[in-house]
Amino acid sequence: MKRIESPKNARVKQWKKLLTKKGRDETGWFLLEGFHLIEEALKSQAPLVELIVDERAAIPPGWNVSDVPVVIVTEAVMKAISSTETPQGIMAVCRQAAAELGDVNTALLIDAVQDPGNLGTMIRTADAAGIDAVILGEGCADLYNPKVVRATQGSLFHLPVVKGDLAQWIARFQKQGISVYGTALENAADYRTVRPSSSFALLVGNEGSGVRRELLEMTTENVCIPLYGQAESLNVAVAAGILLYSLRAVR
Repeated sequence: MKRIESPKNARVKQWKKLLTKKGRDETGWFLLEGFHLIEEALKSQAPLVELIVDERAAIPPGWNVSDVPVVIVTEAVMKAISSTETPQGIMAVCRQAAAELGDVNTALLIDAVQDPGNLGTMIRTADAAGIDAVILGEGCADLYNPKVVRATQGSLFHLPVVKGDLAQWIARFQKQGISVYGTALENAADYRTVRPSSSFALLVGNEGSGVRRELLEMTTENVCIPLYGQAESLNVAVAAGILLYSLRAVR
């Protein structure tokens, strides 16, 4: 096993670049941090490039990482590459892998959601709700941003998440006879009037401006969640969770 003690080491500088979108795009790699995320990656056979382990930590005995190079680092190095205030002492470099889409009967379409925590939470929620795929439209936060990856809690490895033209996806679903429900505050039906289905697509939008008007004009129907208090709107991730579970038929 290789050992690195200085945060100024060239390898450490390469890892730090993965904290930026430019660095991730150039290498095709991203960072995983923490035991749970790495364990989920291993269960899903995600392509790990290497493990980075704090000298005070240990690789769990049940992990099958015999083919993954391991680098032992000092606490100072771990802090230099971590995106959290209290690193767990283990990280991994993972290769970005193109998601494979099979039959898609249910989908979450995301239009320009920029907050990494919201994006990751929605991917996690879609996974929990048994949704087939998540489609990221233009203007969304980077899927491999460390905050997005952390917020997915491993769901990134459980269902396909792809970037795409939302207008084309809406047209594709409608051609297949799959209803597409947009989210809007005006000219929208109460979501409880929509019957659950085994096939649907839900379209949610930007935290401030919502779904783009041109996309809302393409949907089968637009829905809203009634607000009984004084809040102007719901957090987009919370709204997505309510709607996904409401629209989805019990299997």
